Amino acid sequence: MDHTLDWLNVAHSLGWDAALKITLAALLGAIVGLERVSGGHPAGLRTNMLIAISSCLFTVLSIEGFPLRGASQDTARVAAQIVTGVGFLGAGALLHSRRHVRGLTTAATIWLVAAIGMAAGTGAYFIAIFTTTLSTVLLVLLAPLSRLLEQRAQEQDRMHHPPSKEQDDWVDGEDGESRFMD
Repeated sequence: MDHTLDWLNVAHSLGWDAALKITLAALLGAIVGLERVSGGHPAGLRTNMLIAISSCLFTVLSIEGFPLRGASQDTARVAAQIVTGVGFLGAGALLHSRRHVRGLTTAATIWLVAAIGMAAGTGAYFIAIFTTTLSTVLLVLLAPLSRLLEQRAQEQDRMHHPPSKEQDDWVDGEDGESRFMD
């Protein structure tokens, strides 16, 4: 019972500093989210904001709510679970078809925004802002180059592997094995 009261006191004591961290995480998540939504990609503004906010909050609670008291407590465990949980969210953004995997950048962006939220949660403001700025600039500047390279790869693929009726009837299963679909 004593431990529960300690945790409640910490929760009450989280004030403007925690609010500032969460607000910064929301703003940085929004910046990345605006870039994604402007390109018509899934996981846009609200999703990126919520991921950044929740990652920040988990980080703040991990540090403030469970301070280090000996070898039995490790605040990094929560951070590790954020990475794993957000990785699972990102995996849900992936779509796999015969020759294409779609959503890799969206999945990577989801993971990135979680890291930005965690950085804000630890008070690493400069690195959170720098990472947001750099990643958003890269997403914007490299989008045309990425589309060009993808178009070239598709053209080369069509030249070397023209579609046939037989190929349309074969699909790759989840285990990588090809199966005939009728």
